[in-house]
Amino acid sequence: MSGSRLVSRNVKGDQGRTSMRLEPELWAALEEMCQRERVAIRDMVRRIGARARPGGRTSAVRVELLDYFRAAATEEGHRAAGHGSLQDSDSMAAG
Repeated sequence: MSGSRLVSRNVKGDQGRTSMRLEPELWAALEEMCQRERVAIRDMVRRIGARARPGGRTSAVRVELLDYFRAAATEEGHRAAGHGSLQDSDSMAAG
C-alpha cells in the first residue's frame, strides 16, 4: 500500500495556526491563485474560511480552487486568457 500524496502545511487562520493537507497540485493551484490575486496564502485561507462553507477549511479551499479555475474556463475567461473560443476547441476535439 503506497503512502498518501497529501502534503501538510501550517497556515495561520483566524483561530491561530492550523494544519491543512492538500495534494501537491492543489498547493500549486492555491499558490497560483494567490499570486494572481496578490494575496498571501494565509489571507486567502482566512477569506475562504470566513465564507463558512460546510465541510471544514480544507474542503472549502478545494471547492474555492475549483470555482476559481472553472470561472477562468468560461467562454469569456477562455478568450481573455488568449486561448480562443471554447467552441473552436470542442470542434477540434471532435475531429
